[in-house]
Amino acid sequence: MARGAGIFLCLLIVIMDVTAGILGIEAEIAQNKVKHLRLWIFECRDPSHKAFMLGLGAVVLLALAHVVANLLGGCNCLCSQQDLEKASPNRQLSMACLILTWIVLAVGLSMLVIGTTSNNKSRGSCGFTHHHFLSIGGILCFVHGLFCVAYYVSATAIIN
Repeated sequence: MARGAGIFLCLLIVIMDVTAGILGIEAEIAQNKVKHLRLWIFECRDPSHKAFMLGLGAVVLLALAHVVANLLGGCNCLCSQQDLEKASPNRQLSMACLILTWIVLAVGLSMLVIGTTSNNKSRGSCGFTHHHFLSIGGILCFVHGLFCVAYYVSATAIIN
């Protein structure tokens, strides 16, 4: 029973992250379809409502996948360097994956939020380009899914 639930949760996390990645890439495609004028690093363009909504969906799914993975993976705290050195390889892998998931989340979520807010209706002006932020954030969603699953599997292996 527990093994089936673990597989289901891993699939759920991967599906949420893959969907967020696809939405991020689709938002980039929708953003590129909007009329714009580009001059070196400055760009004047109209916002895309479709890109905004797709980017917002990607942000929500990425955050939700992260919350699910962290809540269900448990808390594997290592407070000092000595604790880390004495920990089992599974515990060390779990901590490494947890740290990497937080790093990928911070970068990916930032990229998606910057790309999404640039498509807000009230932001139809000129400024620095936010070129490829949505697609890079979408790709980082896939990476986040890999690290979340590795974290969940290694964290549950410690418990068993």
